[in-house]
Amino acid sequence: MKKFLKTVGLIILAAAIIFGGFLAYITITDYRPAKIIDLMSGKKTLTIQPIVKDTFNFMTWNIGYAGLGAGMDFFYDGGTKVRPTKKMVEQYLKGIEQFVSTHDSIDFWYIQEVDELSRRSYYFDEVKDISEAKKGSHAIFALNYDCPFVPVPMNNPMGEVKSGLMTFTNLPYTQATRYAYPLIAPWPDKLFLLDRCFILMRFPLENGKDLVIMNTHNSAYIYDSLLRVKELNVLKTKMLEEYNKGNYVIAGGDWNANPPDFKPEGNYDGNSFVPTKVQMSDKTFPSTWHWAVDATAPTNRENNKPFVRGENGTTNIDYFILSPNVKLLKVKTIDLNFENSDHNPVYMKVALEQN
Repeated sequence: MKKFLKTVGLIILAAAIIFGGFLAYITITDYRPAKIIDLMSGKKTLTIQPIVKDTFNFMTWNIGYAGLGAGMDFFYDGGTKVRPTKKMVEQYLKGIEQFVSTHDSIDFWYIQEVDELSRRSYYFDEVKDISEAKKGSHAIFALNYDCPFVPVPMNNPMGEVKSGLMTFTNLPYTQATRYAYPLIAPWPDKLFLLDRCFILMRFPLENGKDLVIMNTHNSAYIYDSLLRVKELNVLKTKMLEEYNKGNYVIAGGDWNANPPDFKPEGNYDGNSFVPTKVQMSDKTFPSTWHWAVDATAPTNRENNKPFVRGENGTTNIDYFILSPNVKLLKVKTIDLNFENSDHNPVYMKVALEQN
């Protein structure tokens, strides 16, 4: 009996040492980006011609790393699967590339969850593949998830993940910068979750002002409103700063929260609306700022099961916020039935008001 207990004790000790060593390794290798990172990397030019036009088309889309199309569920959201088959990733990625390449009237693309090197997407370089699909455009990529090994679920770990946000445009810009959000997840969770950020790009205009656009992907699975406000304040401060300089400011992306006072309407029937656990406050921005939201179709679906219209819960977490000098002309969710991602893309058209 003593020998058995000794053996068990040694096994427990060995497991504790291995687990402790793993945590130490992940902590040491943890991705710790600077608060501000210049993303231009050789893209600077001596002369930039100001943009003459004042009407612009935007598209925001969280592509779910080409791994969360209609045929998938996800263990972290109550499903059973960790990753799709390789064939599914190829199918979803091809659909994403086709959508991006055929919408050539879009001036600015905001794309989130783009894998660069991840086991979950079979190490496809989606940054490269989607960049090639948008030939003629400038692609700016900002890393927000870099973990050598995500250990959950234990029976089939997610493994290595390297992913981020991308902004595409064919218009000339003078700045592309990654701004970090504060880490609001506790240790050790923060070792395995995203290092959230937003991409800021600056475009000089003919009237001497700048169009400043921001592509954001805010925290999920964090339900403390105060922590989320702390994160949002980083973006808000930058937006107000740029607007107070007289510039035009537009932010959009995946906010992981419903917009203020959101209620489905119109063609949303046929989908089962589920409000997010944390709501965006109408006091987040001054009342003169504009929320650009389409309430007639969902932008995100629950991943507890493969998508079946009317059975999966759906919600709206992808939209834009505009400074008072930007006029909203149109906003429309493009309802793709979540064929290639657990998000639908959202289109927006705006005009810059001349003072």
